[in-house]
Amino acid sequence: MHLIGVDIGGSHISAAKVELMDREVGVWDFVESDVDAFGSADEIIKTWSELILKAAGDSKDFKIGIAMPGPYDYPNGISLIKDQGKLVSLYRLSVKDLLAKRLGILPENISFMNDAEAFLSGESYAGAGRDFQNSIGITLGTGLGSAIKIFDVVKDGKLWTAPFRTGIAEDYLGTGWFIRFAKEQFGKEISGVKDLLKEDFEIEIANSIFEEFGKTLGEFLFPYLIRLQSEGVVLGGKVSLAADRFMIFTQDYLERQGYDVPIKVSPLGEKSALVGAVLPFLDKKME
Repeated sequence: MHLIGVDIGGSHISAAKVELMDREVGVWDFVESDVDAFGSADEIIKTWSELILKAAGDSKDFKIGIAMPGPYDYPNGISLIKDQGKLVSLYRLSVKDLLAKRLGILPENISFMNDAEAFLSGESYAGAGRDFQNSIGITLGTGLGSAIKIFDVVKDGKLWTAPFRTGIAEDYLGTGWFIRFAKEQFGKEISGVKDLLKEDFEIEIANSIFEEFGKTLGEFLFPYLIRLQSEGVVLGGKVSLAADRFMIFTQDYLERQGYDVPIKVSPLGEKSALVGAVLPFLDKKME
């Protein structure tokens, strides 16, 4: 019996075989593909199934754990996505049954999990969060993902819509903030964080932008760390790849508030959600 971890976004899917080995993991046969998020239900399921089978290889005996953004009926594998401008054709359909039929496996051999929960679950099992009993997981990218772990329970934090300053958290902690801030404060046109890391980008301006972002992240995290008595923070997502440029300011902010906790960047990277997604099968008998 093989476990296949799958991470699905709006227009992207990745999959790989995952082996769980007493708080260690093996991930191999990693594959990924773009997806037409505006395609028909049949087209999307076909693309997903083909990639999953590619990861499975010669194996005909496998179970699948899928990390998926919400809203979703995760226990039943039914998509509730309709207003996000993606995957609308799957609304109210049993993705679990459609995939099971296409893949030729039983529906009970497919498990769905919120993508933020999968990220923190994977990191808590074999990554940056393994030493934290209580923690917050944050994925920084186009949007803001969050999850909260208290003892052995990991839940979607849904903090992206949390009121913050004059808007919501995602207004200040996503790629869009970098684009707006660079334009408004320095008259610079950028497409994202990667532009700030280029050798020909003015280092003083980049440093100022990262400093502001780091302080903002600390300000946002502080009340939740206090409320949840969190022992640490796990960062993931594309923006976290530049953590060495802003994390010192986040930690400095928290230190000045009297709540100094470790902030760790995901060592598993894009594999963390794949690992987390298959964990529901860990205590189940592998037949």
